[in-house]
Amino acid sequence: MKGWAKWIGALIGFSFFKFPGAILGFVIGGLFDRRGSVEWDEQYTRDRYTGHQAQQRTATGDFAASLLVLTAAVMNADGKVLKSELEYVKGFYTKQFGEAKTKEQMRALRDLLKNPIDARSVGHQIRYQMQYASRLQLLHYMFGIAKADGHISDSEVVTIQQIAGFLGLSAADFQSIKAMFIHQTGGDFKILEITQDASDDEIKKAYRKMAMKYHPDKVNHLGEDVMVQAEEKFRKVQEAYENIKKLRGFS
Repeated sequence: MKGWAKWIGALIGFSFFKFPGAILGFVIGGLFDRRGSVEWDEQYTRDRYTGHQAQQRTATGDFAASLLVLTAAVMNADGKVLKSELEYVKGFYTKQFGEAKTKEQMRALRDLLKNPIDARSVGHQIRYQMQYASRLQLLHYMFGIAKADGHISDSEVVTIQQIAGFLGLSAADFQSIKAMFIHQTGGDFKILEITQDASDDEIKKAYRKMAMKYHPDKVNHLGEDVMVQAEEKFRKVQEAYENIKKLRGFS
């Protein structure tokens, strides 16, 4: 009966929402398929999530399916879908999965864009099934989509922040990755998740912590192109640290 939940999810989605719903149901059903084999160290109560994130490995296909649905949610945030955003997504998928598979995914994305996405439900299921480092990479990618037209609107920021919450990402991690895309006062300190009055020792400690958290090896199981984006995130941490060192005058 392996895969039953995925196909039931697809049938339910198709019944209520036709083709886009079938895609969404297929994604959520696929996440449920593996839930029984996971050893959890993250618990959900009626009011909040507690504990640490799940530690299982996330397959490349799961990351891609999750990304496809969240991409639709972000692209719909400002009420318009731009060619630059579609090209950004298409470029990522082409590098990751090849042209043939990308054509299918882009068709699915265009159908998903025609309907509202329940980001809360999708985000919670992704949280249950995906490692924290992989979810951070989803957040980084969502900001990349939003900035594909050279500007991130307030509505896009709000949508991404909501999704980050559904994914179980901390407020500090959201602000850290946001600062990599949106220039702001004290941005380098936010990337390292510290305040501007942090001591030199605290800055060094924060850099080591963030370098470990954002190290590309954390997502090496998701494929080469995801690794490339992870390296970009890692470089932002290094750049922030170098900027602060110059500002403070220490080595």
